[in-house]
Amino acid sequence: MTEREDTALRSQHLAVRRLTLTDFRCYRFLRLDADARPVVLTGPNGAGKTNLLEALSFLTPGRGLRRATLAEVTRKGAAIDGWGVAAVLDGPDGQVEIGTGRQPGTERRVVKIDGRAAKAQQLGLLTSALWLTPAMDRLLIEGAGGRRRFLDRLTLGQDAEHGAHAAAYEHAMRERTRLLKGGGGDAAWLAMLEDGMARHGVAMASARVRAAERLNAEAGGQSGPFPAARLTLAGEVEEMLAGADAAQAEDMVRAALLRARARDGAAGAATFGPHRTDAGVWHAAKDMPAGQCSTGEQKAVLVSIVLAQARVKTDLSGIAPLMLLDEVAAHLDEERRNALFDQLAGLSAQSWLTGTDAHLFAGFGDRAQFFKVAESSVAHDA
Repeated sequence: MTEREDTALRSQHLAVRRLTLTDFRCYRFLRLDADARPVVLTGPNGAGKTNLLEALSFLTPGRGLRRATLAEVTRKGAAIDGWGVAAVLDGPDGQVEIGTGRQPGTERRVVKIDGRAAKAQQLGLLTSALWLTPAMDRLLIEGAGGRRRFLDRLTLGQDAEHGAHAAAYEHAMRERTRLLKGGGGDAAWLAMLEDGMARHGVAMASARVRAAERLNAEAGGQSGPFPAARLTLAGEVEEMLAGADAAQAEDMVRAALLRARARDGAAGAATFGPHRTDAGVWHAAKDMPAGQCSTGEQKAVLVSIVLAQARVKTDLSGIAPLMLLDEVAAHLDEERRNALFDQLAGLSAQSWLTGTDAHLFAGFGDRAQFFKVAESSVAHDA
C-alpha cells in the first residue's frame, strides 16, 4: 500500500465496521466485521450478496434499494414475524451504533441510535448511501417513473427537505383527487389543497433543478474512461421555473390546477404537476440519450452520474455516502473497472461491491477487503 493510499484509508470517516442481520431475507443470523476499506462480496448467483447491500440500504431513511415492504424482507420460516439490521458505524463524530427493523406483525419500522428509540429520518443525519443495481439499467429505456425516482433520490441526497416536500405534495394531491372524484366537494378546501400542491410542488421542482445543475457541472466535466453525462428535466413546473421566480411559479401552478379540475375529476388523477416530470439521462459526448447507447456505455453513464453525486454530496455535507454497487464490474471493461476502483478507494466513505467473479476486482489489490458469500454465509476470502 502506498503512502498516499494509506493516508486516504486513515482519512475515511464513514464506514460500517460491524453489520449484524437477524431474520433478514435469507439470513437467519449474520455478523460481519470489516475495516474501513472497500468491501468486495463475491459468490454464485442466489448466495445472498445483494441481500447484504439491501440490508445496508436500510441503514438510511426510505424503503431500501429494492423498495420492498417491511414484510417482504422477513426471512421465510422466521420464528418471529420481524427482522433486524444493526451496524457499528465509524463517522466523523466517532463511533455510533444504529439499528432498524420491522416490529413483529406490523408494517411499522423501528429505529434505534445508540440504544435509544429514534425516527427513521434521523438516520439521514448519520449516514447516507448511493446504489446501482442491475435493475436500474432498465430506467434508461422504460417509463418515466423509474427515472423520476432516480432523480428524486439524487435530489434528496443534496437537499434533505426534498422528501418532506414530496410527501406533503403527494398527500395534498391524493386528497384533491378524492374530492374531485366525489363531485368536487368544498371549493375553499380544494383551493387550500391546491395551494399546498403549488407550494410543495414548486419546492420539489426547484430542488430537482438545482440538483441537476450541480450534477451536470460535475458529471459534464468527467474525464478519463467514464463518459461525461447530462441530466435533463421535462416537466411543466420545472419549465415554469425557467422564466419565473418561485412565487410566480406557485401562482401559475394554482391557476393550472384550477383549470384542470374538471379534467382531473374525469380522469381520477392529477394530470398536471411535478409527479409527472421525466428525467432524461444523456451520454454528453455523443449528445445521445443513454438508452440508445450500448449496454456497457449505459452502465458507464450511470456510474459517472453516481460518482458525480458522491462528489457533490461530499462538497455539500462534508461526508461522502456509502457506495453500494451490485454487479457493476461485470459490464465494465478493464480500464473502466480500474478507474472505478481508483475513485472508490479515494472516497472518504466505504464502498460495498458484489460480483460472481473475484478476478474482476483484482485491480483493487490490497486497497479492498474480500469476502466469499455462499449459501447465506459470509467468510473472509484470504
